[in-house]
Amino acid sequence: MTVYIFEFIGTAMLILIGNGVVANLVLKGTKGSDLGWVGISLAWGIAVFIGVFISADSSGAHLNPAVTIGLATAGKFSWSLVPGYIVAQILGAMMGNVLVWLNYKKQYDQTEDTAAILATFSTGPAIRNPIWNLISETIGTFVLVFAIFFIAGGSFGEEAISLGALNALPVALLVVGIGFGLGGATGYAINPARDFGPRLLHAILPIKNKGTSDWSYAWIPIIGPILGAILAALLYISLS
Repeated sequence: MTVYIFEFIGTAMLILIGNGVVANLVLKGTKGSDLGWVGISLAWGIAVFIGVFISADSSGAHLNPAVTIGLATAGKFSWSLVPGYIVAQILGAMMGNVLVWLNYKKQYDQTEDTAAILATFSTGPAIRNPIWNLISETIGTFVLVFAIFFIAGGSFGEEAISLGALNALPVALLVVGIGFGLGGATGYAINPARDFGPRLLHAILPIKNKGTSDWSYAWIPIIGPILGAILAALLYISLS
């Protein structure tokens, strides 16, 4: 159970800081309304650093079903552990966003913009087009997972790999780079748990003026990252 517990904790910390900065930016009555895209990208990188550093030595710090599936596809992680990791990641993402909601409860109460409220839970496209939004999420996650193979693995072979604590900073910088370079099209979920868990929580929580949870878009930040991770794993295998 230790690996699942630390996947839960690491993912919760990831979402607490990551979606916390979104809340600080878009909710009414905060002191962070001028953070902008640079602030979001940097904060998500810091969020990844914290989550990875906490959980790396215990669970390998996947914190993302796409990473878990990508590693398993490449033979670097046991498929028997995949379901438990994904459940822990989704529940951790929900817990992290509960903490965001509690931290900014008074700001949520004052915010009337339903789109802004949803943005503190889940991602959405700048220009809605399912095919191109799917491609964007696929590309972003491909970069994430393909780079992780080399950051965490260091060499080809069949041995299992994981994100040790020393890899926290490189992976954080990787996520910052993805945010700067590729994130503007969809808000770069690049993580099914990061989007699905908080979106489900948005549907459940008694938030004033919350509007809909936009389930018609929800499949894109699930399928896109999984496709990107599998493509990254297949390329990695072909190079080994």
